[in-house]
Amino acid sequence: MLEALVAVMVGLLVLAGILVMIGPNLRVVMRRVRSVALPTKVPSVFQSQRREILPPGLNPKTQRVLVAVARLAGWMRTHGHEDLSRELRNAAARMAGNEPAGLYALQTTLRKLRVVNIEELNEQEHLKALANELRVAVQDRFEQLELLPFKRP
Repeated sequence: MLEALVAVMVGLLVLAGILVMIGPNLRVVMRRVRSVALPTKVPSVFQSQRREILPPGLNPKTQRVLVAVARLAGWMRTHGHEDLSRELRNAAARMAGNEPAGLYALQTTLRKLRVVNIEELNEQEHLKALANELRVAVQDRFEQLELLPFKRP
């Protein structure tokens, strides 16, 4: 019984010593301890980790442009065209601050994309489909912002 009492006293003295060493920074330490959040849900092995993250306040057509840019830039990067992928991502990032400038940059990058040739026919068709999806989305957003007059057939 005496040994248990001594162990409790030693534990309290050690705790008091730690609190004295922390001193005025106790509030900062307590905030950090509280900010450590345990994961509420463990992701399943079979769940897809891929998510398209878009700011919630964007126009739906702008979101469509950004999704098309992400798809095309990812495809370009996986097929060895890092420079065009980087230009596409930079133009999309520019849309956050100045949307018309970003759209013009995307249009310029789409012109450069016409020169890209892929040897495999299926891959070339996939590239054309992704580029066409982006081109249509950019033109729709241009029309909505009334930046360039496009003639509809």
